[in-house]
Amino acid sequence: MLKTRVITALVLLAVLLPILFLLPAMYVGAFFLVALLVAAWEWSRLLAPEAGRAAWLYALFCLAIILFLLCMQNASWQFALLLLAVIFWFFVAPFILAKGMNLSLEKLRPFYVVLGLILLPATWFALVFLRELGLIFLLSSMALVWIADIGAYFVGKAFGKHKLAVQISPGKSIEGAIGGLILCYVYAFLCVYFLPFESTLFGAWAIRFGWVPMFMMVTVLTAFSIFGDLFESQLKRLAGVKDSSRLLPGHGGVLDRVDALIPAMPIAALLAGFV
Repeated sequence: MLKTRVITALVLLAVLLPILFLLPAMYVGAFFLVALLVAAWEWSRLLAPEAGRAAWLYALFCLAIILFLLCMQNASWQFALLLLAVIFWFFVAPFILAKGMNLSLEKLRPFYVVLGLILLPATWFALVFLRELGLIFLLSSMALVWIADIGAYFVGKAFGKHKLAVQISPGKSIEGAIGGLILCYVYAFLCVYFLPFESTLFGAWAIRFGWVPMFMMVTVLTAFSIFGDLFESQLKRLAGVKDSSRLLPGHGGVLDRVDALIPAMPIAALLAGFV
């Protein structure tokens, strides 16, 4: 299993790294677009696994929303989509997660259908906006999510005793989440100390607002990256599946790989807008 995961990760890196570092920014946007359309397909399959054609239509509808907003050439519409996604994560998602498994996917299916058409396009626009601010700006923001996940995994394995959300994801612990957060603090500090201020979200916030607001921002981004992971885990459990798909051997589906980015990137994009 570990060998399969490593091979898949190496193949993905072999595709992604040249796109990031050798090709113009528009190819990065195209790569993210393909990934999020696949995630949309998986999202639909979770909601209605027997409706194969509907999943393709759902992905196409997600694409249509993105293309429509691009053709409008009005940044306020894209900002409104980002804001709508962020409002959901701050004010609605915590209540859904608090319900644990005491939810009915059958009753909530229309809600999830609409929700995916907001969250997934918003994530794409956030990633593209962060790339426009600079490649390091984008990668450093995404890396925070990965570091939070890695830190939570290893600290949770070593010291985890208190479950974070036992019904949704029994493997996650409060100790792991705290460990991931501390590691993110260290990472953000190193970004500010060693990289030009304007090249990362953390440096921009530290120079504009100070260290305390910057670390508060890191806390928010880390917390909501965990929310994204838990939210997808909850949806998968409601759907009765382990992975969103089997497209990535050893890793599950694309949605399984980007779940933590779905809340964190729109929030990061809006926070970048303040500076």
